[in-house]
Amino acid sequence: MPTSASQDRPDFPFYSGIPVALSGWQWLVVMAGVVLAFYLLTAPLTHLPQPWGTWVPALLFCGVPLGALALVAGRHWTALFHRVRGRDVLLMVGIAVLNLLVTMLVGALVAGLHHVSANPMFQSLGEADGAMRAMTLAAMVPQLLGEELLTILPFLALLWWLHARMHVRRRTAVIVAWLLSALPFALVHLPTYDWDLLQCLAIIGTARLVLSLGYVFSRNLWVSTGAHVLNDWTLFGVVLWMSSLAQ
Repeated sequence: MPTSASQDRPDFPFYSGIPVALSGWQWLVVMAGVVLAFYLLTAPLTHLPQPWGTWVPALLFCGVPLGALALVAGRHWTALFHRVRGRDVLLMVGIAVLNLLVTMLVGALVAGLHHVSANPMFQSLGEADGAMRAMTLAAMVPQLLGEELLTILPFLALLWWLHARMHVRRRTAVIVAWLLSALPFALVHLPTYDWDLLQCLAIIGTARLVLSLGYVFSRNLWVSTGAHVLNDWTLFGVVLWMSSLAQ
C-alpha cells in the first residue's frame, strides 16, 4: 500500500500539521460533526415529503462534517479535495470495478454460510416511477460524499492519534487507521441489513476497505466518492434492469 507523499500526490492532511495542525479537542469537534451528521441523516425530522425531501438529509450528511472541519481548520478544510485529473478518473473506475468484484465474491462466500438480507432500497426503487428513481439516484451523490466523510475523517483522526501522539511508524499508522476506519461505516449499516453483524462486517466492511483505497492512493476525496457513486449506481442499475426483464 503506497503511503509516501510526492509532488503529484500530497501527503494526508492535518495529521502532521500540514496544512494546519489540529489539536485533540479540535478532532473531537470534527468527530462530533460526523456523529451529528449521521443522526440528521436518519432522524425523522429531516425527512420531508418526496421527491425533494430526499435531498435534505443527504445534504446535511455531507455538509455538517465539512462545516465542523471548517470550524476548526478554517479555509484549509479544502485540503480533503484536489483537482480531478485523468488518472484520478481511471482510479475511480478501477476502484469501483474492484469493489464490485470483491463485493460479489465476499457476498457469495457469506451467503453460502449465512443468511443475508437485501438492501430495502432495491425494492423501493423497483416500485418507484422514473422521475423518483432519477431523483433518488441523484441524491445519492451528496449522501455518498457524506459516507466518505464518515470514513475518511475518522481515518485522518486515527492517523493523527497513532502517528503524532502514539508515535507509531507512519506506514503502520496508515494501515491501522485504514482498517479501523472501516468499522463505523460497517456498523452504521446494521439497521439497513436487519442488524446482521456478520453481513455488515464481512461484506460492507470489506467493500469499505476497497473504497477507502481510492483516498489512500490519491489523497483526494473526490476519487473515493466518485468510485463509491459508480459502484452504487451500477449495483442499483443492474437490479433495476433485471427487475424490468422479469416483468
